[in-house]
Amino acid sequence: MSAPQALLRGRVISAHGRHYIVEFEDGSLRQCYPRGKKAGAAAVGDHVNVRPEGRDEGTLDSVETRRNLLYRSDDMRSKQFAANVDQLLIVVAVEPTFSEDLLGRALAGAWSADIEPVIVLNKSDLAAGLPAARQKLATLAGLGVPVIELSAHDTNGVRAALADRLTGKTNLLLGQSGMGKSTLLNALSPEAGAATREHSQALDTGRHTTTSTRLYHLPAPGGDLIDSPGFQAFGLQHLSSKEVEHGFPEFAAPAEQCRFYNCTHRHEPGCGVLAALAAGRIDPARHALYARILDDNAAGMRY
Repeated sequence: MSAPQALLRGRVISAHGRHYIVEFEDGSLRQCYPRGKKAGAAAVGDHVNVRPEGRDEGTLDSVETRRNLLYRSDDMRSKQFAANVDQLLIVVAVEPTFSEDLLGRALAGAWSADIEPVIVLNKSDLAAGLPAARQKLATLAGLGVPVIELSAHDTNGVRAALADRLTGKTNLLLGQSGMGKSTLLNALSPEAGAATREHSQALDTGRHTTTSTRLYHLPAPGGDLIDSPGFQAFGLQHLSSKEVEHGFPEFAAPAEQCRFYNCTHRHEPGCGVLAALAAGRIDPARHALYARILDDNAAGMRY
């Protein structure tokens, strides 16, 4: 009876349910499966230890400790996006209309996991709608979130705007359906061959084109880009109230002035955040989003 093969260290570059494609240091790939039904699920971007089976398969023996994991969750299900992410690129567009609520939730999720967010405003060539889109993003830009305007169909312009920002980092590409995310991916990583569809003008929305999560290596100057399916919801029920607060960085300084250590920043006397809100230093829509997330999470805990 032959001895079991030694473990190989690799990185998950694609996830399809509980089937994973793992890439190894020599560039080889194996299709891998968790060991047993109770084995923990891996995410794209995870570093894993694999026991080889045959020529091109293997079993996931273990997942190494993650630096972070970005995912969404509600009372029905959770959806992992990626692990060990340095930077989130969240794609919005001049058309169709993007959801400020979804954008705010995605940013809160990123900040809570200490992931640097960047907003990509696509379809900037649609001049008539550009001022309104800029206005919707003004508050976030004021918080220091970079807003990169581009047209995903302009391949050279996309690379000029983003290539240096992506270099040397693991970047996660997220976007509400219909924002042109797949076109942007193709501009940055031509071999991705991502399918694109025109959004429905009648419904002012888009349809999903990406069905699984996949990591692509970018051409020089380099970097990695993880593409994930478009989303129409972004629950954060896995976050504690303190983690939700961490997702609103503008609360940090005012919160130091709160009278109570366990202040929820919603109704307590002597709350520094509420004082900043009253003084116009915190945007009311941002505080309202914070309150909605807390309410959603509280409602989810009751079921």
